[in-house]
Amino acid sequence: MKRNDLLWKAALEDLFDDFLRFFFPKADEIFDFSKKFQYLDKELDQLFPPENDTYAPRYVDKLVKVFTNNGQEEWILIHIEVQNYTDPHFASRMFQYYYRILDKYNKPITAFAIFADANKDFYPKHYEREFLGTKVYYAYNTFKIIDQDDAELEASDNPFAMAVLTAKLAVSGQRMKDEQLFEKAYDLAKRLLGKQIPKDKIRKLMTFLRYYVRFENQELIHKFEQEIAILTERSKTMGIEEFLLDQAEKKGKQEGRKEGRKEGRQEGKQEGKHEEAIAIAREMKADGIPIEQIAKFTKLSIEDIKKL
Repeated sequence: MKRNDLLWKAALEDLFDDFLRFFFPKADEIFDFSKKFQYLDKELDQLFPPENDTYAPRYVDKLVKVFTNNGQEEWILIHIEVQNYTDPHFASRMFQYYYRILDKYNKPITAFAIFADANKDFYPKHYEREFLGTKVYYAYNTFKIIDQDDAELEASDNPFAMAVLTAKLAVSGQRMKDEQLFEKAYDLAKRLLGKQIPKDKIRKLMTFLRYYVRFENQELIHKFEQEIAILTERSKTMGIEEFLLDQAEKKGKQEGRKEGRKEGRQEGKQEGKHEEAIAIAREMKADGIPIEQIAKFTKLSIEDIKKL
């Protein structure tokens, strides 16, 4: 399998509860999260042997058995296909998945097609076939990663939203220089550490980010690995909030020193300190730290912070 396929398969298992909550706002009412999810990958291998079907890939991404909250021991199947390339037979293949899975299990099925490719024109949403009055129409849930809004994803504390952001950055990065991609990936890592997400999922998302976003320059690959290791280690020892404060303070001091060097007099030093406080406050505000806490840390007024 390609590396992206492996990464997505792992991410879907690591974040499957978040996947359900991402796509279903009332997921906790619909699904019984107290029962374990069952991943039926081996069963899919038996249903879709590649040697007998030229259109079927060697691995289908995920088929998951999920219990519902209908008061009975009822379960359904959720089929997820992550598509990383343009395939003219994709919709037909999705229909094949559906009728073979239905034939084997005879259970309700909902299917998702997640398009992680760079081709905006590739977006097959249904399969349709008709002959002499007989017609088949099969539609499934679709999600095109490059069409998603960055601001909405960044505002979400759902871990799956961060996986989507990572995948979108990787696709966008194909048109960027390595240095620009490095800065964006590093910034995404910092924002990930500032999210209200369980630490074990942050670690898994950080692994997804490290390997899904790719650099052509070997030196930048090693540098990114080192910087991510430093970020994660410091967040463990300092705590996430202290880590963000430390990052903001460092940036503020750098900007403050630049300003302070412009003026040798005491007045200039005072202005430098003020600029330093503003720079720290701006960075903390961008990282989502409460205004009251910023005011306490920087000694700036709440009104001034709100204006930043």
